[in-house]
Amino acid sequence: MAYMLKLTSFYDERGRLTPVDGVLPFEIKRMYYISNVNNESERGGHSHILTVEALFCVSGSFSVVINNGKTKEEFYLNDHNHCLIIEPNDWHMMHNFSMGAILLGVSSTSYDKSDYIYEEPEIV
Repeated sequence: MAYMLKLTSFYDERGRLTPVDGVLPFEIKRMYYISNVNNESERGGHSHILTVEALFCVSGSFSVVINNGKTKEEFYLNDHNHCLIIEPNDWHMMHNFSMGAILLGVSSTSYDKSDYIYEEPEIV
């Protein structure tokens, strides 16, 4: 099941630095970002067979619904100090984007359309 990972940030008069070095449970093979999403739109709506992902809220806020077939949970991302780790078979859908929200995603695999499952599982 997906889980939040707390990141360490360093603050001084120059601003905040949040390194993501050696904290993810995978090697990054792909990066993407989602921006300019209106508040009514949804993104995602799929799970992966092999891919593990980490979602970061770079700006603004958004919500992520996770359904692994046993549990359905919603996560709210609105700061730089956390990322959401999404495991294989975690169906996920992002929504409720604030104005100016930017989602940064990193993946354990390169893009492969055969790794996607679009049907949301029923909770058993």
